[in-house]
Amino acid sequence: MKKILWLVCFLSAAVVLCGCNSVCKEQKTVQLRCQNNIFLPKTIYAVPNVECNIYFKNIFLAVNHNNFIFDVDCKYGAQRAKRWCFTPGTADENKSFPLKIKVYDENEKLVASASTTVVVAPANAGNDKDVSILIIGDSLTDASAYPGKLRRLCSTPGNLRLKMIGTYAGRGRKPVPGGLAHEGYGGWTWNSFLTRYKDESTVPPNKKHAAKSRFLTVKDGKTVFDFANYLAKYNQGKTPDFITVQLGVNDVFSATAETLEARISTILVNADKMLNYIQKDAPNAVIGIGYVTSGADQNAFAVNYKCGQTSWGYARNSFRLNQAMEKHFAGRKNICMIPVNVNLDTENNFPTKEVQINGNLKVMRQNNGVHPSYWGYNQMGDSYYAWLKNQLAEKDK
Repeated sequence: MKKILWLVCFLSAAVVLCGCNSVCKEQKTVQLRCQNNIFLPKTIYAVPNVECNIYFKNIFLAVNHNNFIFDVDCKYGAQRAKRWCFTPGTADENKSFPLKIKVYDENEKLVASASTTVVVAPANAGNDKDVSILIIGDSLTDASAYPGKLRRLCSTPGNLRLKMIGTYAGRGRKPVPGGLAHEGYGGWTWNSFLTRYKDESTVPPNKKHAAKSRFLTVKDGKTVFDFANYLAKYNQGKTPDFITVQLGVNDVFSATAETLEARISTILVNADKMLNYIQKDAPNAVIGIGYVTSGADQNAFAVNYKCGQTSWGYARNSFRLNQAMEKHFAGRKNICMIPVNVNLDTENNFPTKEVQINGNLKVMRQNNGVHPSYWGYNQMGDSYYAWLKNQLAEKDK
């Protein structure tokens, strides 16, 4: 009888232990998955009198962010419901401080954490200096709003003198000497700048500006990427002090869960090709690569893409590309990342439209999936300005 009781107790304990092991393994699996779903850029740039934000939705990949608790560990700024925000003052100039964000599930179990360093440039970094910049991008740049915000911030009295290089001013407009200029075209990818070279006579008049990549030219009957030729034609042969690239939305947009890894590999190959060409002819230019920005909600994606892509699909794709770019470009000479993705309010700063949902009830709903509103573009411009000021501060050291 004692042996039977002992055997029963032993088997019961084994079942309990087995169950505990299964639960522990499941919890570890969840933690590993969640840890892979958090991403903070290595550095967050700030500058006095310009708001700096980290929106939790943009740094943690989840279907429903309301199922998680976010906890910011930082001596500066404030944690709001959906973001950490900080507007430095002059007393914060030249400060550099750590910031850590921890994520808990509904049971208050720590599932993920990430850290970054916030650096604050002095407000007078680069003041009274001539600074040139070439901005490259897709439709986010074509809108000319964030380049415009960058230009306005740099144009305040006593600030730096910013010269914008480019053959285009967005929305089909030609640049005015001394005014807004860039190379940003709707729908373009990294590969577009490497290969787009159409006969202008074959495209509609309103599309002629985007028929050819201005970085391409014909030599010995072949189309080649010639950045030195571009600078000779459009900047008196001078190398820009800074070059920024805001691409990736169109590159990664249509990828599926099955094709995403291969798509990201192709994007990075094309990025390397373009950047190598540029650095060959402009080795001393500082190149900033903007992280891919987050998108709006599913209502907006329904308006623009019907059933072609979901808000979640784009969120996953852009998030994974940003993770890959962080690793891929780490340690590259004169190349650094611009954390424009964390500073964009995807809930309040995307276009909206009043729609009727039932009876006479009307509500405001987002109606553009990837293009921010004026205020969202302004946040992008703030990120670019803070990055530029910090780069100028580094040069002043």
